[in-house]
Amino acid sequence: MAADAELAGLGPEGRTVTGEPVIAGDPFVTGGPLVIVDRVRKSFHNVPVLNGISFEVSAGEVCCIIGPSGSGKTTLLRCINRLEKIEGGMIYVAGRPVGVSVHGTKLREMRPADLAAQRRDIGMVFQSFNLFPHKTVLANIIEAPMIVKKTPRKTAIAEAHALLARVGLADKAAAYPDQLSGGQQQRVAIARSLAMNPKLMLFDEPTSALDPELVGEVLAVMKDLAEDGMTMIVVTHEMGFAREVADRVIFMDDGDIVETGTPAEVLANPQQPRTRSFLARVS
Repeated sequence: MAADAELAGLGPEGRTVTGEPVIAGDPFVTGGPLVIVDRVRKSFHNVPVLNGISFEVSAGEVCCIIGPSGSGKTTLLRCINRLEKIEGGMIYVAGRPVGVSVHGTKLREMRPADLAAQRRDIGMVFQSFNLFPHKTVLANIIEAPMIVKKTPRKTAIAEAHALLARVGLADKAAAYPDQLSGGQQQRVAIARSLAMNPKLMLFDEPTSALDPELVGEVLAVMKDLAEDGMTMIVVTHEMGFAREVADRVIFMDDGDIVETGTPAEVLANPQQPRTRSFLARVS
């Protein structure tokens, strides 16, 4: 890792660096990690939430993060997308530090326009859909490509229809969110994120707000994305999905990574007592 060893201990905006923290090369070309989370710390109101978290995700890998409520999983995802500012460490996506720019020996917060441009590469699907209720399904999907990427309307509409077909909602373009089931709304949310052609998809417990009979239709779309090689970090309580789809599982508790490995290692043969205790309750 090209990050300077002193970097993780320094504060955010204006912090001094010694050396070049940017990782050279496109991970899709070099085969290096697409995501690097390096000793990331975060707290709220002086209460630690992330205690120096570190892991990497390669291009095309599916990483499932599991753990009890309050363990820091959602905060970690929000930090990767810079919806939360970190207080120590660094996060890199596609070889670039997230949310900060390098000025000589200083790291500074990115300008809002530069951060928005960086977020084009990172799609995020939330628990609660977050669709615009006053816009049709089609309008929800085409808005970001047209405004952020300046995609021509005709092109954006064609791509939106293709995405709706991909998530099994080809006949719902003219519908409004309140005319859809929760599972359908979540599939629209996935299509909306995919419309930006992201390099990385973040899923924050995407099925937790759904009735049990609707969970499968959302997981099926996510499995399809995984089979197509989409890089995904998924916070989930769906152990079956993690067993079947994940390349790696991370178990978090109380702001720390307790155990990490393949699904067979973590879910079928956990080594840590805390992991075993958690799985005994949720499996």
